Amino acid sequence: MKSFIEYSPDTDFPIENLPYGVFTSPKNVEKHIGVAIGEWILDLHVISHLFEGPLLKSKQNVFKEEKLNPFMGLTRPHWLEARSTLQKLLDASNPTLQNDSDLRQRAFVKQSEAQMHLPADIGDYTDFYSSIHHATNVGIMFRGKDNALLDNWKQLPVGYHGRSSSIVITGTPITRPLGQTLPVEGAAPHFGPSRLMDFELEMAAFVGGPPTRLGQRVTAKEAEDHIFGLVLMNDWSARDIQKWEYIPLGPFTAKNLGTSISPWIVTIEALRPYITDNFPQDPTPFPYLRHEDNFNFDIKLEVDLKSEKSPVATTICRSNYRYLYWTVKQQLAQQTITGCNIRPGDLLGSGTISGEASDSFGSMLELSWKGTKPLRLLSGEERKFIQDGDTIILRGYCLNDNGVRIGFGKCEGKLLPVEPLCE
Repeated sequence: MKSFIEYSPDTDFPIENLPYGVFTSPKNVEKHIGVAIGEWILDLHVISHLFEGPLLKSKQNVFKEEKLNPFMGLTRPHWLEARSTLQKLLDASNPTLQNDSDLRQRAFVKQSEAQMHLPADIGDYTDFYSSIHHATNVGIMFRGKDNALLDNWKQLPVGYHGRSSSIVITGTPITRPLGQTLPVEGAAPHFGPSRLMDFELEMAAFVGGPPTRLGQRVTAKEAEDHIFGLVLMNDWSARDIQKWEYIPLGPFTAKNLGTSISPWIVTIEALRPYITDNFPQDPTPFPYLRHEDNFNFDIKLEVDLKSEKSPVATTICRSNYRYLYWTVKQQLAQQTITGCNIRPGDLLGSGTISGEASDSFGSMLELSWKGTKPLRLLSGEERKFIQDGDTIILRGYCLNDNGVRIGFGKCEGKLLPVEPLCE
């Protein structure tokens, strides 16, 4: 497959990818839906009339919306038809778009000239805890090796409901939060800026398909029809606030200060060639959590930390999505087993993704082992946790034997100093 749009072999966005996003540009101050191809964005608002397949001909209006929710709310066959149409239009052998100079001029926008926005209205957000290596590391730190994983962890995908209002697009700064902490065990709590700011290397799945009704369940075997695609996610975390507040109900203000996501939703169909074995599960899950097919992905993940004092970034983590114990199908099944209804645009966070090796740990908490093993940056600086002015950059990509790369772009955020509380 070859596109008439030229791009570098190492682009994240070849014709085999075509992720969806929402953007504005000098051409259009209103938000438009687009797909990334090389260094360009193809504006679907402009070419909506070219979706002439049997399923989408009467649904062309979804490409003229300012968010992806209506398109995501269609069915998987609609998504497949859209992908097929886009690949045909961008193919080097197809003159429809290639030879129409006026349409091409209106339909393509340089990514460098566009501003990306949240791709969907995110109604609800659930953050799971699905990496066994991460859960084990944290358990060892706080409970010891003999009680690292709690009894329920291998029985069900553990998660909590997050705050969707503070999910932000890449490039949005994050402010160091204020909160209560307990610096000394047994002493009185302290109020002030968080001293232990952390990143969490995650990916997140956007829910698609028609909304379900209250009381309706989606089993793991049925879940694929409700999973639209994946993005990178950095679930910023104030570890000292979290440690004091999370008992007995779990994360609250330590996690609602900001969650960054990448702008391009890479579809499951684009990721399908990179499916790999599911993580072995023992004991066997309950039937509603079982699915026989592999639905894990070989997505290489990297995290860079760039100090404000240095022009160069240091790669501090190399991990992989395949380290997740629970698949996104199982996560969605757990979300709905009680009859919880889901809607297109809901977001399911994977939880921190850590591997076995120490350089694959997906958080500063693990990389510095609770601050006991500081990281040395290329600038010569050391880090136990994130300092003001630090920028965290997440990247993810798949690479096959033929050199085809499917990427997610980047998820970037800079930590700003705390804003004083005006009493």
